[in-house]
Amino acid sequence: MKNIFALGFLFVLSLTLLPAQDTQYTAPADSDPEAKAILSKLRQKYDSYNTMQADFTLEIELAEQPKEVQKGSLARTGDKYRLEMAGQDVLSDGKSLYLILHDNKEVQINDIPDEEETGSILSPQAIFRLYESNDFVYVLANEIAKNGTVVQQIEMKPLDDYADYSKVRMEVDKKKNAVMNVTAFGKDGSRYRFVLDQVTPNKSFPANFFSFDKSKYPDYYIEDLRY
Repeated sequence: MKNIFALGFLFVLSLTLLPAQDTQYTAPADSDPEAKAILSKLRQKYDSYNTMQADFTLEIELAEQPKEVQKGSLARTGDKYRLEMAGQDVLSDGKSLYLILHDNKEVQINDIPDEEETGSILSPQAIFRLYESNDFVYVLANEIAKNGTVVQQIEMKPLDDYADYSKVRMEVDKKKNAVMNVTAFGKDGSRYRFVLDQVTPNKSFPANFFSFDKSKYPDYYIEDLRY
């Protein structure tokens, strides 16, 4: 579960949250206009896709523990998605959420999380909607060159003082207008980095690709936790 919903997030530690200045950032309206323009362009691009598949790498760094690296893939269309990674799948048909734990041979069925819940905002399936959230104030912190690519670094400060993370950093390929990675810095020293390896827009999926088929898991214990 730490891979999906316990992401304090997916993504060093306690450098300055925003560039040093006197302005107090307390609401989304305080955000940097340059950062807003970049995020607006990203929104237009990703919203233009009818469907999308993304292959990604999730790097998890916890205090006094070896770095954990996992590969995964995310497919989505509308409010339906399918997330596959590290011995577990997450499936949403737009009505319910299915957590499939292959190692335990268990399926947990849940209601769809509310969008305002932290776990929902900071999960891989929501990464392309991060810029729509009103829970951050953000700024274009830097523009640097990495291996010949101009990278724009946008830092997002959570407005909730009780958030488990101190900041979230998104790196954007300026020329391609594409999210490269998102890193969340936990207040406890943890770090979660979500790297987009490849994005395939407008991919065709089978009709039942986002549906849960009980017959495919005959030996699994199924627990229905919906209200």
